[in-house]
Amino acid sequence: MESCPSIKNILLLDSEGKRVAVKYYSDDWPTNSAKEAFEKAVFTKTQKTNARTEAEIGMFENNIVVYKFVQDLHFFVTGGEDENELILATVLQGFFDAVGLLLRGNVDKKEALENLDLILLCLDEIVDGGIILETDANVIAGKVASNSIDAGAPLSEQTISQALATAREHLTRSLLK
Repeated sequence: MESCPSIKNILLLDSEGKRVAVKYYSDDWPTNSAKEAFEKAVFTKTQKTNARTEAEIGMFENNIVVYKFVQDLHFFVTGGEDENELILATVLQGFFDAVGLLLRGNVDKKEALENLDLILLCLDEIVDGGIILETDANVIAGKVASNSIDAGAPLSEQTISQALATAREHLTRSLLK
């Protein structure tokens, strides 16, 4: 029986292998120390590679790990050994491009930490419980941006799409009352 593709984790680490943003969707690493050990081991194994222009694919502890680096950030997507590498690479590219859009092309650790809420929302829009929801960076960034706007801001200070989202939200609330 074929199952739908699933993700075990998505990791965003800095240039020293420390966590910036991580999400685990599998019980393969039951404790936080097991998760940190996996992150450190994956980082150490991939550190010498040059995955700056295109994503690289590797096997690690019976998992397929797809990864890509930009400046001082290392992006990783992990799937089971039976997963399709192209699907994992598509998830990685969607995450990578969405972060680039949300950070306005300034993808580095400082900017990522200042906008950690957007990155975590981004992870939630891409994968839910290990199931891939979206891989199109424009759609992901659009959903994250519409979720992160200040709904209390005056309509004159909102973009058209933000104003429409606010109006839709108010209409939905009034219909549900």
